[in-house]
Amino acid sequence: MTPALTLALVSLTLPLLGGLFLLGIQPRRKGLWVIAITFTSLLAAAAALHHVMQVGPQLLNIGGWDTPLAIRFQLTPLTALLMLFTAGLHLLVALYAARSPHATGNEDYWPLSCLLHAALVALWLSADLFNLYVTLELLSLTAVALVALAGRKAYRPAFNYLMLSLAGSLAYLFGVALLYGRYGVLDILLLAELAEVDASTRLALLLMSVGLMLKAALWPLHLWLPPAHSGAPTAVSALLSALVVKGPIYILWLVWTQIAPPELGRQAGVLFAAAGILALLFGGWSALRAPRLKVLVAYSTVAQLGYALLALGLLLHWQEPRMTAALWLFVIAHGLAKVSMFLAAGELQRVLGTRRVRALKGASQNMPVAMAAFAVAGGSLIGLPPSGGFLAKWLLLQPLFEQPQHWPWAFGVLLGTLMSAAYVFRVVALGFDRARPNPPSVVPDRLAQWLAMLPALLALSLALISEPLLLWLGGVGR
Repeated sequence: MTPALTLALVSLTLPLLGGLFLLGIQPRRKGLWVIAITFTSLLAAAAALHHVMQVGPQLLNIGGWDTPLAIRFQLTPLTALLMLFTAGLHLLVALYAARSPHATGNEDYWPLSCLLHAALVALWLSADLFNLYVTLELLSLTAVALVALAGRKAYRPAFNYLMLSLAGSLAYLFGVALLYGRYGVLDILLLAELAEVDASTRLALLLMSVGLMLKAALWPLHLWLPPAHSGAPTAVSALLSALVVKGPIYILWLVWTQIAPPELGRQAGVLFAAAGILALLFGGWSALRAPRLKVLVAYSTVAQLGYALLALGLLLHWQEPRMTAALWLFVIAHGLAKVSMFLAAGELQRVLGTRRVRALKGASQNMPVAMAAFAVAGGSLIGLPPSGGFLAKWLLLQPLFEQPQHWPWAFGVLLGTLMSAAYVFRVVALGFDRARPNPPSVVPDRLAQWLAMLPALLALSLALISEPLLLWLGGVGR
């Protein structure tokens, strides 16, 4: 086994064994255990990324069987990057949760967060459609349990999340069964060589796409997301929005870029791109009208995922390599911004003692760092320079500007940007109003506010490495 694969397995097994240890042994100070486990996993993922960039993609057959019976893991620069991204965001949220116990619901958060981390890493590494189904189910079940930590008020959103997630799983599994019946294999690399344009393949891809879009809450299959993300504890909301919904998007990208014949991809790309534009508009409008702060942030997730769906659609329709870089840069920038926004929103709600947006008037006078964190993260969602969101949006718009006939897509992006600006400025204008603020119900925690600010600053700092980052992201999916 190569050093890169060894490090990748370390990054996977540490949170898995850590979660089982915390469930079985129940040690004191679980937060410190999770921080140590996640930090070590982060180092292993960073080292794996370094190695795979030097030696190229790596394949590992688990269990001693040969293909197609083996459970195959594939480590590529993209999967290593996603492992690093996952561990980094988990560490940031763990640091905040250890400082702010109110943000976790109860102590069961810690082992469940480790299991969520392990499920995500296993998903990034899997190179088999059925193995991806297993990891996706583990991810969804853990996410539902985390939502339910908020108590009785979250039981209904968690139940709806579970039922719709199971419906998405069945649709995906039916599609996998059709592909297996047609080609006799489920390994992605083998299917890429065998897939043909026929009725069975079309139906399989349709079922899998519907299931994955439902699990990722991509418009118009998004109705479960706002209640679940807004009703969950603050730390859980951050993980769900920044990471969990990205797992199905990754599988959707794999299915359509590596398995689907290009002819089918060109046909489906227009539909994906149109759904992305509609997500920007309808998700943004719902965020603008949301009366509660975390509901606003949750609906903005629905809207912002439209950029990723648009990039995927145009990638498939035009076979434009720059769209690959735009897609994954959107994923990274959105994840950082959403962690910051949800943690800042959690602190604002705790200190002000209310969830309503209108109660934020003058909040910057008592909580300047939290409001600044929300504003900086919101700037990345809007696409203001020099943020990561700006880099991703510029990369998306470049091919659209090069051909005059592509103006409808560019116009849709412009409308989505204006909608994002409207709901972000709605919060920022209230928060930085100089009117007399609502009195705080508890003493603000300055360190917790800075922990909310940190991912927003990271999203902003992506511009400092823009040229090498864009050049590298353009080739990670190949």
